[in-house]
Amino acid sequence: MSIAKLARRVVRALTPYQSARRIGGNGHVWLNANEAPRATPFSVESSKFNRYPECQPAQVVDGYAAYAGVNADQVLVSRGADEAIELLIRTFCEAGEDQILICPPTYGMYAISAETCGVGIVEQPLTADRQPDWPAIHDALSEVKLVFLCSPNNPTGDLVGRDGLIALLEAARDRAIVVVDEAYIEFCPAASVVDLLARFPNLVVTRTLSKAFALAGIRCGFTLATPEVIALLAKVIAPYPIADPVAQIAAQALTPAGLALMQERVLELNAQKAALKSTLIELPCVREIFEDKGNFILVRFVDGARVFAAMKAAGIILRDFSTKPGLGDSIRITVGYQDEMDAVLDILRGLSVDGISADSLTAQKRSAGKTPTGTAPASRL
Repeated sequence: MSIAKLARRVVRALTPYQSARRIGGNGHVWLNANEAPRATPFSVESSKFNRYPECQPAQVVDGYAAYAGVNADQVLVSRGADEAIELLIRTFCEAGEDQILICPPTYGMYAISAETCGVGIVEQPLTADRQPDWPAIHDALSEVKLVFLCSPNNPTGDLVGRDGLIALLEAARDRAIVVVDEAYIEFCPAASVVDLLARFPNLVVTRTLSKAFALAGIRCGFTLATPEVIALLAKVIAPYPIADPVAQIAAQALTPAGLALMQERVLELNAQKAALKSTLIELPCVREIFEDKGNFILVRFVDGARVFAAMKAAGIILRDFSTKPGLGDSIRITVGYQDEMDAVLDILRGLSVDGISADSLTAQKRSAGKTPTGTAPASRL
């Protein structure tokens, strides 16, 4: 008998989340995981490594509460936002009975976490303008316990409409919890919905230090919610979720100096993103550029497979989303620094389309004119 037969049926049937590291690849320019392009040095003191760490390190919780503009009893720190997603499902959903709702294409861990917990999944795809289908979600509220919305959405980069979210929160009172994943919110901070926590006890916001803080390697995330929700999650979380070195680094990142460094990084990457987008618009191999509110740009190419293969051959690792619904020929490019973006653009400029040189097609494109956004007309999701 295979040992695998002893595993739960759902685990045997599960396709694991294909993270950037699990997919792998060989290259020297890594632009496939929405990581910050450079690390920041931190110091770690080891005198307490023989002791178990605090479950919820006060310095980290207080620091993030001050940064996010909430009270300390509204914050739970976890092993990345991924653990927060799973905690919410384990806390509020009965295995084999309850369901969550997701809006694909979106972050894959919502579905994976639900599947591993034996919780059902209701899929309500994004609309043609890449917004949640609010009427359809309202209709499904009686069937689900949790609604997951990613804003900015990974991989499309769109923000969730605030008016639609408020109407959903009103409709979902005492019926369902609405989770807004703000992993990329530092790149568009004015769009945060944390202020709505004071009005809606059924709103939960998840955050991370992985993106703008350039700390993907320490796995540190946060849940922001009412004290009642935080207290429930605290019953379920592991006894020592945050290693002491992680807590030390996170606390340093949340100091005034650490926050200033993060904000400088965001300004630099947002400027780099704008420059990349303005150049991509001119390239003949580009059909459509999606919204750009995160630290990445999703691009629909004339021939995505060809672009991906050319990048791979050059040692540039991107993330292919062409198999996702509505995203044919689409590739996500993490925004890096100038040398990395130059390497990407050099490859794209060198590509020809249907045997016609890129320079020739660019001239044709300019003479034909463009849409107001500067992107070639293309079908939406």
